[in-house]
Amino acid sequence: MVKWVYTFGAGKAEGSSDMRDLLGGKGAGLAEMANLGLPVPPGFTITTEVCTYFYENERRFPPQLAADVETALGFIGRLTGKAFGDNEAPLLLSVRSGARASMPGMMDTVLNLGLNDVTVRALAQNSGDERFAYDSYRRFIQMYSSVVLGIGHHHFEDAVEYHKEARGVTFDTELGAEDWEKLIVAFKAKVVEASGKPFPQAPKEQLWGAIAAVFGSWLTPRAITYRRIHGIPANWGTAVNVQAMVFGNMGPTSATGVAFTRNPSTGAKELYGEFLLNAQGEDVVAGIRTPNAITEASRCAAGSDQPSMETALPAVFAEFVRATELLERHYRDMQDVEFTVENGKLWMLQTRTGKRTSVAALRVAVDMTHEGLIARDEAIARVDPASLDQLLHPAIDPVATRKVIATGLPASPGAASGEIAFTADEAEQMKNMGRKVILVRIETSPDDIHGMHAAEGVLTTRGGMTSHAAVVARGMGKPCVTGAAAIRVDYANATMSAAGVTFKRGDMLTLDGATGEVIQGAIEMSQPELSGEFAILMKWADEVRRMQVRANAETPPDARAARKFGADGIGLCRTEHMFFETDRLTAVRQMILADDLAGRRAALAKLLPMQRGDFIELFEIMGGLPVTIRLLDPPLHEFLPQTAAEIDEVAEALGVPAEKICSRLADLREVNPMLGFRGSRLAIAFPEIAEMQARAIFEAAVEVKRRTGELVRPEIMTPLIIAKPEFDLIKAKVDAIARTVAEETGQAVPYTVGTMVETPRASLRAGEIAESAAFLSFGTNDLTQTCMALSRDDASSFLGRYVALGILPADPFVTIDQDGVGELVAIGVERSRAARPGIKLGICGEHGGDPATIAFCEKLGLDYVSCSPFRVPIARLAAAQATLRRKASNTD
Repeated sequence: MVKWVYTFGAGKAEGSSDMRDLLGGKGAGLAEMANLGLPVPPGFTITTEVCTYFYENERRFPPQLAADVETALGFIGRLTGKAFGDNEAPLLLSVRSGARASMPGMMDTVLNLGLNDVTVRALAQNSGDERFAYDSYRRFIQMYSSVVLGIGHHHFEDAVEYHKEARGVTFDTELGAEDWEKLIVAFKAKVVEASGKPFPQAPKEQLWGAIAAVFGSWLTPRAITYRRIHGIPANWGTAVNVQAMVFGNMGPTSATGVAFTRNPSTGAKELYGEFLLNAQGEDVVAGIRTPNAITEASRCAAGSDQPSMETALPAVFAEFVRATELLERHYRDMQDVEFTVENGKLWMLQTRTGKRTSVAALRVAVDMTHEGLIARDEAIARVDPASLDQLLHPAIDPVATRKVIATGLPASPGAASGEIAFTADEAEQMKNMGRKVILVRIETSPDDIHGMHAAEGVLTTRGGMTSHAAVVARGMGKPCVTGAAAIRVDYANATMSAAGVTFKRGDMLTLDGATGEVIQGAIEMSQPELSGEFAILMKWADEVRRMQVRANAETPPDARAARKFGADGIGLCRTEHMFFETDRLTAVRQMILADDLAGRRAALAKLLPMQRGDFIELFEIMGGLPVTIRLLDPPLHEFLPQTAAEIDEVAEALGVPAEKICSRLADLREVNPMLGFRGSRLAIAFPEIAEMQARAIFEAAVEVKRRTGELVRPEIMTPLIIAKPEFDLIKAKVDAIARTVAEETGQAVPYTVGTMVETPRASLRAGEIAESAAFLSFGTNDLTQTCMALSRDDASSFLGRYVALGILPADPFVTIDQDGVGELVAIGVERSRAARPGIKLGICGEHGGDPATIAFCEKLGLDYVSCSPFRVPIARLAAAQATLRRKASNTD
């Protein structure tokens, strides 16, 4: 018989941490904490297999589940001395989600379940605190109505705000039992008005409604968006965790909080978190109230006058510290924990691997290695390569003038400038228009996930360091400032006010997530400085990885960035990018407009010293590392003016009739230029172009050898080859120029000639091409276009839909399509190596910086990947991880 329910409590559990797929992350963590003897409220987990059944059977539950849940409720009752539905000693429950992968705030939770008009009086009598009881009941009505009945949370919050105004008070804690009783009447009336039915009073009806709602939240738009952003499969499903309620809102010795065993922003080994006295957990994570620091050190650092948990509840704090230290040692990773204190008694509600910034991920991995908790290989595997992107972009220039309008909490590091957007939909729309956005909210909710993803940074006026905005922004690697209470946001008029200034939608703001400062306007940024932990981890990764990581670079700044980020050379130098500067563009246009070979050679003679100078600088910067130079690739019409005004201007500058330019444009016009007169076809039709470029390369290599003594070994690459005879013709021209330059200078330059494989035919004929080519570089951008009949410039209008529907696993221009394009690469690899054992093979283009594609390249045994300079560290780490996975699979 299938086991649908697993219990935990009183120092034991039916599950454990290695049952994450079945129990979800939260359920597995609760079971493990119980097994470790930590104080965990008793409860049970309904497995992810029930979620699968639920969706496969029209949202119905397995027949046996009701009996299993009844048995589990009896288990909780025996441990607590209470009974679910009992009118005198009612067992109250929390119902929470718990997916295999952490999805903070994305799915639903219901607290205080089991309260009704009768049991609330029993709770008041048993606790001796009417205010606490009715506060708990109104919270339950709010949460259940929102999560299960679909009635907007704001209806209830508005009622609370109006009541506080009428009473002349500011905080919820200033309302008494009578106030909450009146509001409960109003809340229940709102439920009848919105749903046409009274609020459910039967505890079992409440429970099954909550369980169904939590399973249902797996397919809410916000959860789907979060899974898409973070690559979480939709078929994993969620578990449901049902526990006995423990209350942090029972008075001054009760509290609730969230903490990390290390600082999730910096990685420092210090307890980092927040708590609220006399509150429930949702108050902290939802950002409704700004919480207090857990430790005295963090309170002092924040300049807060509110008591820390360390001073307010010293005995509980000491017990909590011991629990967090035990959990970190046990899991050998930074933990994110939730807890409640009920009348001085500590209860642990959750532990999971904590989300962290890339800076923190590096420091935690390196520090834990030095502490002996993990090995080097595990440290390498721990850091998400894509997260390094956070480190590689500018921060606010320290000498820049800042017009600070407010200061909040530095919830997620980094800096960003953008236009103000007040809603998630606005942010997404503005992003799609190519505008950079700062999302400004009073507080974020899980429904804002798509806007947070679109924004450069997030600003909230409420909330703390562990609020929804903070946790999600850190996970996304975006700067975030929370709790900026000096800012007033007016959604109705789409404005925000601070420091006597009113800002409207579209105005510019800058956020400094490291300091919490909110700055008026855009501000200058400075280049990143990489931490010592970055260098250490990259060194470890380089010692492990098999593949080289090269950079796509053709300008001196790009080449310097490539060296700075640890590239093993240049894998793609696009020479056409060197032709678009004004003086060069004039010569290129003269070459295109020339009437004969002599005219073309005269124009190319002007370009030769410019190209030679370009290559000299590149070779000197790269200091003997390999440089792969691609001969001219794009169609010639791209270098000519297009509009009438541009044509007249160029005609005057070149001293030729405008009609001549128009005639040449007409000659070069193509229906589909990507598949037209470009690449090696240019070198076949106009060999003098390739000859000039080859001469510039060889003369530059000779000059660098003369200047520095460094022997340069250029790799010359022909683009868009479809047949061996085509390649042989171009290679012969290059070889002839090499001999000529050697005779003229007295120095022979060691070089190789290879080609890009960008068409299905080139992949299929790779064996023949490899007989002549010294190396093959798979140009997977164009190979994807030609294989899949997709235009990279036009496919964005429908590719998102294809991915959402599961037609494609990912955008094939971001992650290589392994089943189609990948098979062509695999065929090319196999056939080229059969023809020329030891041939150098790699890929170039943006796929070379994608971790999933890099893993595929490792599987094929490619020699190198090449990507943009700023993705080189990502590729280095991903290549090391791919090597470790391959070695692990070979030993299984």
